[in-house]
Amino acid sequence: MALRIVRKYGDDILRKKSRKVDVINDRIITLLKDMEETLYAEDGVGLAAPQVGVLKRVIVVDIGEGIFKLINPEIIYSEGSYVDKEGCLSIPGVQGEVERPRKVKVKALNESGEEVIVEGEDLLARAFCHEVDHLNGILFIDKAIKKEGENGI
Repeated sequence: MALRIVRKYGDDILRKKSRKVDVINDRIITLLKDMEETLYAEDGVGLAAPQVGVLKRVIVVDIGEGIFKLINPEIIYSEGSYVDKEGCLSIPGVQGEVERPRKVKVKALNESGEEVIVEGEDLLARAFCHEVDHLNGILFIDKAIKKEGENGI
């Protein structure tokens, strides 16, 4: 496993749409392990592959209740809504108030290639939505109602 460099705001890769993972091979497994290690080293709650320079539909999320490693995640259900502050490892020093669903269901593949459906509420739902947005080239600042610490953003 290795730490990966987290790409920062202004890097073009953060605005590109990620490609579907067709085969779960050693490179994808290594990517997931590296992303997990990088997430913990950066003290984040979520990380998407584009944030480490890889345009693949892969995310890792851990809000303190255990790691989710998801391949080709898609939000298949959402309900409710609320506004709360968000930040991003790729945009350090900036926070914004973003409206997100209160509850989501995400369909994805796990490391073994099995289809899984995971549910999240509140912070976990927010993290899933935030990371899936990254896979589509969308940053939280695009959806922020109010931003703090913008520094030219």
